[in-house]
Amino acid sequence: MRFRDKELLFWVEVFGFRGSAMSLILLRVLVFGAFAAGVTALDHASPSFSLHVGVGPHEMAGAALGLLLVLRTNAGYERWWEGRKVWGGIVNQTRNLAIQAMAYGPDDREWREQVLRWTAAVPHAIRLGLRDQRGSTSVVALLGREAAAGLFASHHMTNAACLHLGALLRRAHEEMGMSGFAFTRAEEQRAALIDLMGMCERIRATPLPLAYRIEIRRFILLFLVSLPFALVGEVQWLTPIIVMLVAAPILALDKIGTELQFPFVTTSLNHLPLDHLCLKIETDLLAMLDAGDLMPSAAPDRRAAAEVVEAARTFGTDGRTN
Repeated sequence: MRFRDKELLFWVEVFGFRGSAMSLILLRVLVFGAFAAGVTALDHASPSFSLHVGVGPHEMAGAALGLLLVLRTNAGYERWWEGRKVWGGIVNQTRNLAIQAMAYGPDDREWREQVLRWTAAVPHAIRLGLRDQRGSTSVVALLGREAAAGLFASHHMTNAACLHLGALLRRAHEEMGMSGFAFTRAEEQRAALIDLMGMCERIRATPLPLAYRIEIRRFILLFLVSLPFALVGEVQWLTPIIVMLVAAPILALDKIGTELQFPFVTTSLNHLPLDHLCLKIETDLLAMLDAGDLMPSAAPDRRAAAEVVEAARTFGTDGRTN
């Protein structure tokens, strides 16, 4: 990326709303600003009685609150990143299973196509299950209406797809000459997909403890509600603006920490691009059907090899000189 593009990206992200938590917490910021304006007005309406309490306690409380928000945001990011790593494993395992089937499976085009299509259907089934969906035009295009309808009607779509894959592998082993070793290895790859699906379901079903979220938000409420009383004697009518400037990052971090713990839901902020990953898997796998192994036999180029050796010698000499 060029320097100009980096600078442009900075300003686009500063003023952009896509992927930002600011639009989601704007109303809350305004509520705290309005409360601060009320406190300021009340303080100026009664000159004989001051609402100012000093900023000392808030300095210590702010440090503690910042630490709690950082810990919570890190916990949410860990869940988001774990979800991404699991889906990276799904991408790899589907490729491993497809290559295993193409390299060691029977040389039957219909069987190969069925294995590739049902292997590509497994990520789609995982995606739909994580989002509580029972329909997808992508799956219909991949499997056909009848097979897709059967998959959608099953109790657990990923289990149904993997069960059908297991039946295809067993038929290849028992009837089409697939070796026992290749069958065992392919079954291991298929079982690994089930393990990865279970990891996704664990992330989805176990968000951060509710008590943790409740206590942090109560702390945020107490801090922001009492903040105007600490500032009104120092900044006067600027108190509402200062309170909103403080509330915005605090509430944004709180929202980000909440949103990141749901990496698979489309309504969540910065959710994982599961549709794109599934499409990528499907495209890569189906390309194997017609392409096959197109690599020519290796034929070393002696002239190129000599150039590599000479370059290595030159680099070694430069390294000793430096």
